[in-house]
Amino acid sequence: MTPVLARRQLPIGFQTLREIREGDCYYVDKSGMAIDLIESAGKAFFLSRPRRFGKSLLVDTFKELFEGNLTLFDGLAAETRWDWSQTHPVIRISFADSQLRDRAELDQRIDEFLHTEQQRFGILVDPVFRTVSGRFGELLRLLHVTHGRRVVVLVDEYDKPILDHLTDRDTATAMRDGLRNLYGVLKAADEHLAFVFLTGVSKFSKVSIFSGLNHLQDITLDRRFSALCGYTDSDVDTVFAPELPGLDRDEIRRWYNGYNWLGTSVYNPFDLLLLFQNREFRPWWFETGTPTFLVKLLAERQWFSPDLRRLQSSMTLLSSFDVDRITPEALLFQTGYLTIHDVREPLTGQWVYTLGYPNREVESSLNAALLEGYGVPEQSSFPSRLRLIDLLRRTDLPGLEPLFRALFASIPHDWYRNNPLAGFEGHYASVFYSYFAALGLDIRVEDTTNHGRIDMAVLFAAQVFVFEFKVVEQVAKGEALRQIKALGYADKYRARGEPVHLIGVEFGRTARNLVGFDTETLPPV
Repeated sequence: MTPVLARRQLPIGFQTLREIREGDCYYVDKSGMAIDLIESAGKAFFLSRPRRFGKSLLVDTFKELFEGNLTLFDGLAAETRWDWSQTHPVIRISFADSQLRDRAELDQRIDEFLHTEQQRFGILVDPVFRTVSGRFGELLRLLHVTHGRRVVVLVDEYDKPILDHLTDRDTATAMRDGLRNLYGVLKAADEHLAFVFLTGVSKFSKVSIFSGLNHLQDITLDRRFSALCGYTDSDVDTVFAPELPGLDRDEIRRWYNGYNWLGTSVYNPFDLLLLFQNREFRPWWFETGTPTFLVKLLAERQWFSPDLRRLQSSMTLLSSFDVDRITPEALLFQTGYLTIHDVREPLTGQWVYTLGYPNREVESSLNAALLEGYGVPEQSSFPSRLRLIDLLRRTDLPGLEPLFRALFASIPHDWYRNNPLAGFEGHYASVFYSYFAALGLDIRVEDTTNHGRIDMAVLFAAQVFVFEFKVVEQVAKGEALRQIKALGYADKYRARGEPVHLIGVEFGRTARNLVGFDTETLPPV
C-alpha cells in the first residue's frame, strides 16, 4: 500500500503506515498485490527499484500485514484477503537513513541493530556468539522457538552502504563484505524463516553479496509486479482525479510516466506528490540527487549520448553488477535513468532489451548533467539554452551559428587536454544532442529514412529542423548540407505541412569548434 498525502500537506518520506493513516490522505491500494507476492511460489524475494519509489512504504506494508495490524487496512484489499489471526515476529532492517563512512561504522550499525532487536523481543543471545552471522542466526532461531512462528525478515535499501561509496572502490568493497556477513545468514536460517523480502536500488550479484542465497527470487522484471511500487495511469485518473483540474493531463504523462519493468508502466510517486502540491512541472525526482558518479562513468567510457534514447542490451548486462565490474547499462537501468521500451527474442533464449528514457523529466535533466560531464559549464550552457529556444521560435537560423560556436568555445582547453574524450569524434555530436535534449524538446536521433539515417531532427514551434554533423580536419567542405539534400532527408517531414530547415554542421578536429555552418529552408507544401 502506497498512501500519498493530499495536496498542500508536506510530502511523506519514510513514515510508517500508522503515522500516515492519521493524516488526510489519498490511498493507492497496493495491499492486494503485496498479498499476491506473499502467496506466490517461494518465500524469499528481491526487488530493485529506483530511489523514492515507495520501497520503504512497501516494506512497511509487509511488516504491518505479518504483525496483524488490521486497523491499518480498513477498506483495503487486504482487509478481507488476509488471515489476521496468523502473526509472525518481524525483523525490519533498514539502511535508508544511514550515512556510514567506513566499514567500522557499518559494523557498529549492525551491532546496534542486533542489540536493539534482542531488547525489543526480550531475547538473550549467548555471548558465545560473537560474530555478526552467529548473533543474527541465533536471534532468528530463538525468535522461532519462543514465538512458535517462523520469522519474517524485511530489508530496506540493502545496498545503500555500498552505493554511497561507489567512487571509492576499497571502501565499497569493504562495505560489500560487511553486508555479506549479515545477508548470508538468511540461507542457513531458512528453516526459521516464513518470508524474506530485500529491496534496494541496485542488484549486486548473488555471488558477491548474498553468499549462497540462491533461492532468492528476483521479481524486478516480473510483469505481475511491475506496478508493485509507483502509480499507474488508472491511479492518476481515479484516486487523484480531484487534483487534475488546472493541469495538462498529457503533459503529466509525458513528464512523469513511463517507468516499466515488463508490465504496467508507472509514475514515480515523489514526482506526482510534489506536482499536485506545487502545481508546477519541474524535475522533482531528479533534483533530489544528481547522478555525479554516473555522469563521470559515461564520460570516461566515451559514451555517445544520443544512444541513450534507444540502447539495446542483454539481460546479462542489465541484471546485476559488482564493485569491480560496473556496466553503464546496468547502472542506468537500475537507478531509473533508463527503462525498458521493448523486449524481443530473435532466437530462442536470446533476449534483446531496448532501453530508453522513461519520460521528459529524466531526458532533459540527465542531459543537462551530461553537458557538464562533457566539459560544458552549466553557468554558460543554461543561458545559452534559453537563447536557443528564442532563436528556434523566431526561426533565426543565422543567429544559431554564433550561439553554437560560443557553446563549444566555453569548454576549457584543459578539459580537452586531460579528458579521454579529447579524441572522441562523437563528443561533438554528444554535446550538440545533450544541448537540445536538456530543453525537453521533441528530438529524433538517427531517424531512419529510405536513404539513410538523419543525425538529428528537432520538432518545435510548428517547424522541423534537420541536422547533419560532419568532422573535418580543418576546412569546411559543405558536405553536411549536401548529404541532407542528396539523400532527401527532408522528405520524411514534408507531409507535416510545416517549414523544414536543413542545417549542415561541420566541426574542425583541430579547431575543436564549428568550422562550417550551412542552412537552407524548404517552405511548407
